[in-house]
Amino acid sequence: MAVLSKIRERSLFLILIIAMALFAFVLSGLFDGNMFNKNVTNIGEVNGEPISREEFGQEVELYRSRTGGRATNSQNVNNAWNSLVREKIYQTQLEKSGIVVGEKDVWDAIVAQISSQNNPQFMNEAGLFDEEKLKEYIATLKDNSEEDEAGAAAWISWVNYENTIKDNLEQNTYNQLIRSGLGSTLKEGERKYYFDNISVDVDYVFVRFNSVPDSLISIPQDEIRDYVKSHPKEFTVPESRDIQYVQFKVEPTEEDENAIRNELNSMIEDREEYSNAAKSNITLVGFRNATDMVQFNADNESDTPFNGSYYNKSQLPKILADSLFEKNVGEFYGPYKDAGFYKLSKIMDVKQIPDSVKASHILIPYVGSGSADASVTQTEEEAKKVADSVLAVVKKDKSKFAELAEQMSSDQVSGQKGGDLGWFVYQTMIPEFRDYSFENQVGDMGVVKSQFGFHVIHIEDQKNRQKTIQVGTFSRSIDASEKTENDVFEKAETFASDLTDGKEINELAKESGLMVRPVLNLEVFDDNISQLGSQRQIVRWAFEESTSVGDLKRFDTDNGYVVVVLNRKNKAGLSDRGQNVRAILMKQKKAELIKERSTGATLEEIAEQNSTEKKVARAVSNSSPVFAGSGRFVDIAGVVTSLEENVLTRDIVGQSGVMYGIVTKKTMPTELNNYSGNKKEIERSVVSRSLQIYESIKDNSEIVDNRSVFY
Repeated sequence: MAVLSKIRERSLFLILIIAMALFAFVLSGLFDGNMFNKNVTNIGEVNGEPISREEFGQEVELYRSRTGGRATNSQNVNNAWNSLVREKIYQTQLEKSGIVVGEKDVWDAIVAQISSQNNPQFMNEAGLFDEEKLKEYIATLKDNSEEDEAGAAAWISWVNYENTIKDNLEQNTYNQLIRSGLGSTLKEGERKYYFDNISVDVDYVFVRFNSVPDSLISIPQDEIRDYVKSHPKEFTVPESRDIQYVQFKVEPTEEDENAIRNELNSMIEDREEYSNAAKSNITLVGFRNATDMVQFNADNESDTPFNGSYYNKSQLPKILADSLFEKNVGEFYGPYKDAGFYKLSKIMDVKQIPDSVKASHILIPYVGSGSADASVTQTEEEAKKVADSVLAVVKKDKSKFAELAEQMSSDQVSGQKGGDLGWFVYQTMIPEFRDYSFENQVGDMGVVKSQFGFHVIHIEDQKNRQKTIQVGTFSRSIDASEKTENDVFEKAETFASDLTDGKEINELAKESGLMVRPVLNLEVFDDNISQLGSQRQIVRWAFEESTSVGDLKRFDTDNGYVVVVLNRKNKAGLSDRGQNVRAILMKQKKAELIKERSTGATLEEIAEQNSTEKKVARAVSNSSPVFAGSGRFVDIAGVVTSLEENVLTRDIVGQSGVMYGIVTKKTMPTELNNYSGNKKEIERSVVSRSLQIYESIKDNSEIVDNRSVFY
């Protein structure tokens, strides 16, 4: 922004400065270890197995390609790390367990995939899957891998697919081995049945913790420290940083907005401008007379492209529905302000189209298309031939559409419904699919290419044909001017300079009408910072060894600048986590106080001592732990259902209070002939907990994480 303006003004001088700075940066990297750290050569280790920079870089690139650049660099780095850690943790367990997944296991799994079984490329003349055709196809992929980039990419995609199959087989085999050792007996099923279904009627007094004023409880700091020390797993925290920052947003001023609006006004009519190429004045077509909006927007550098969609009145923004819809082709409206832009809009065309369509499709993917997974290896040309073949078949016999959709469509959701997409409105579908569905007739079938592959489309029905308009819009983003950018830059620089001179950040911000925002417990792999969004650069700076408490730095952000001060370095170790420990100890002390004063020999006496009343609960069980008049207490129900009748039981401590009770009636459940259902319920519960196998293994693995040195 302002920096770029200064570069344009003094380009040669600054280029030399930048070159020298880059050279100094490289040299400093050689010595400070941030670039070529001689002590840290790998990204990390898992149980002694290194994760090299090369291996990690390849995994990051794999995730980047999978997300199509939609994920941030930090997200790709974190996903790559989690993937490699998982792979190496399981590899260690597989070696210890003696589990080996061989080539035949992988091949059998590939052959069994639905994507292999239903791919027309791998079928014989009888329409049945032919394993030899799959082998021939893989051999061809390998042969073509050295011919060009597309061939190499297809081969790498296949190898990654094989590796994914192998990893899944290994992990599933290990998990299944663990699950096979988990089970229960009929006797355990019987115990569970009785535990869940014994019910009691109980007279009780429930004294809530909140009935005891906090002012009666004293919690010294040493008690908090002692509790934390005795519960290290719950209160161990990683190294962190506390920072403060002041944000300087670059936002357009009223003067900036007026300049943009005036620019659009000047573009409405044809105008003459001098052309250096023609060496004379030329006439530039104005917005009013423009007939080709794609060209007009390109010539005048519109900040939004031409959208060829058609809209009925209800689909237009209200400002256009009221001011433009009833006008004629060629008439316009504007300039007007909308969603951060100043705009000019005109009617380009009018059509009668349905407001909704019912259609089915069969989606045929190809390598590189949006619906292709790792098993897809056919080229765009091959996919087009398959789609054309499918179209020819369904045109001859429409009854085959549903069957082919289920077998061949990569859109598995609609494929399971015979390709049926149901009813959809104009704005729902991507343009290519939308245009075919809304501009053709009921019963038509055709092939359309989109970013997801080739769609074989059948238009089944249409509703409510009505007037729609095509709107041509020229837009100019309401952005800050260069002058505004420079002003904000100077303010940020001045603020940082004043802090360097010793001024206190809160006082300085107050003088300038700015807000200081604190960020506590920032961790080394964090990416987002409160209202600033993704700011990995700030996190890295805060954790650099050379950054000391009290240091400050100005950073460029997407919409301006931010001045950051490092307030505190928090070491890894035990922490009381603020009010959490205090709340726990408060409950414990309130429970003791309630116990001390509840000395009565009867429930009535105990109720009086606690200024409450005796209550009655019927049919309390572990499957229905409801105490009438007080609430649902799962923890207390487990105690009272095990009590003897007519015995006063004291000091039953729950999550929200202390209970005193007498069981007046205990009802045993009806004896069953077979407890296999309860046995299976226990087993299902155990199996669901077995999904935590990986996290448990991970907690017991030795993991060294050096990502922060490199990313």
